[in-house]
Amino acid sequence: MKLTEAKQQFISSWGAFGTHWGINRTMAQIHALLLVSADPMTQDDIMQDLTISRGNTNMNIRELINWGLVDRVIVTGERKEFFAAEKDIWKVVRQIVKERKKRELEPMLKLLDQLEEVEGDKRDKNIKSFVETVTGIKRLGKQADKTLDMMIRADENWFLGSLMKLFK
Repeated sequence: MKLTEAKQQFISSWGAFGTHWGINRTMAQIHALLLVSADPMTQDDIMQDLTISRGNTNMNIRELINWGLVDRVIVTGERKEFFAAEKDIWKVVRQIVKERKKRELEPMLKLLDQLEEVEGDKRDKNIKSFVETVTGIKRLGKQADKTLDMMIRADENWFLGSLMKLFK
């Protein structure tokens, strides 16, 4: 497989995977393109390589910057903005986990705290059943939160070693 074909396959696949990670396909494709590019790229370069509009490119680059996955890069002598992705895949995974936790898990836990305080007679079987269910989900969510926090803080080798021990 030639490099051009391999890059296209990677970008296309990363875009499809991205939809499972909670980001849109174009955002994931831009990230993939920047991941496999040896040099920082301009917005125009990205638009041309992916055949996407300026607005779509601009919006998704800003979101990738907000996620902490892409940085603006200053290229001496150039007036255009350049962009580069974090190349350390462990840092990328940790950043994605951190953002998903902040955007999804933390709001869910906050909601479950509120739902657990449902008004009414706690002896009523419907209220009791509801509160028990919410409490169980919250307990699992808090455990997931602790596990994700540990992963975010962990060193790559320690985490992978611990994960492998878990599966043995």
